Amino acid sequence: MVAAVASESPAPDYVLEIPVHLRWGDMDINNHINNVQISRLFEEARVRSFHEWIPDRPRDFSFLVARQDVEFSAPVHYSTHPVLVRSCVGRIGRLSFVMALRLYDKEGVLCATAETTMVVVDPAAGRPAPIPDDLRDVLTAALGEPARFHAPRTATAN
Repeated sequence: MVAAVASESPAPDYVLEIPVHLRWGDMDINNHINNVQISRLFEEARVRSFHEWIPDRPRDFSFLVARQDVEFSAPVHYSTHPVLVRSCVGRIGRLSFVMALRLYDKEGVLCATAETTMVVVDPAAGRPAPIPDDLRDVLTAALGEPARFHAPRTATAN
C-alpha cells in the first residue's frame, strides 16, 4: 500500500527540516504572523513531510487530523527568509499517530510547537482503521522527540 522508507531501526532523534516562506498577508494588526497562519505553516509542513515519507501515496489510503494543539512561545515577524519547521512522528498508536512539529524563526528562535494527532481512516467505511503495517514502518522510521508543552494540557473551569 505505502512505499516504506528503508530503515534498520527508528532514529530517536529523527527530524525533517522544512523551510516555509512567509507571506506579507500572513501578518495581523499586531505586526506579527497571525496564529491562524501559524497553523497553516504547520499544515504545509505536515503535507511536505508526508510527501517526503510517502511520495507515492495510494489514492485509497486516507488519514485525517483528529486534534491539533499549538503552543506559542515567541512571535513570528515577517521576513523574506523562510521559517524552519522541524517535523517528526512523536508517537504511534493502533489507529492513529502523533506528529511533533516545531517552528523556528530566521534567527533560530523556537516560536511555536504543535502536536497533531492523525487518524487512519477506511475511505469506503468512513471510519477509523488500523495503521497498515507498511505505513507503520514508514512512521517508525520517522520517530523523533515528542512535542513538549510548557503548560499542562488540562481543562480548567472558572
